[in-house]
Amino acid sequence: MGALLVAATTTLLAQASVPASPLAADSYAALEKRCGTPAAVSPASITAMRRARWVPFLHLDQAIARNGIEVVGGMTAATPGCAPESFNLFVFVEGTFAGTLSRAVMTPSRDGEAGAVRITGADTLTVEFARYMPADAECCPSSRERVSFRIEKTGAGPTLVPTETRQLR
Repeated sequence: MGALLVAATTTLLAQASVPASPLAADSYAALEKRCGTPAAVSPASITAMRRARWVPFLHLDQAIARNGIEVVGGMTAATPGCAPESFNLFVFVEGTFAGTLSRAVMTPSRDGEAGAVRITGADTLTVEFARYMPADAECCPSSRERVSFRIEKTGAGPTLVPTETRQLR
């Protein structure tokens, strides 16, 4: 198993609510006011994200939703143009939080930043993460790693479970 998958497996267990962001209430309010909430995000996801002080955004400016699965970006810092500088991606199933796509908060142009996210089936999705190669400059990871996930739907609620890691380049 790839290092990313092993790390994700230990942290992506069933969670009843969105994990709290590190933002203080006043910092959250200022970021929410400045960067707003995208209309394409469902009301249930917005409510859950707001309670945990994550400012919702569309990952790569795209609504990612299909088969009752929704992937919503949540940021805790943004550029003046509201591009996320510190963020994670949250998966909801029928409005219920299922897990995050990364075990750690992501930063643009860094190792582990999420790129393309695809809902590939009724209970599956993939995400491509930037990965550093030994000769890469600090700014620019040149490799990509795809992690596949399955959503297990149990009585305790949906759980996001990583199933495979594959290096793409």
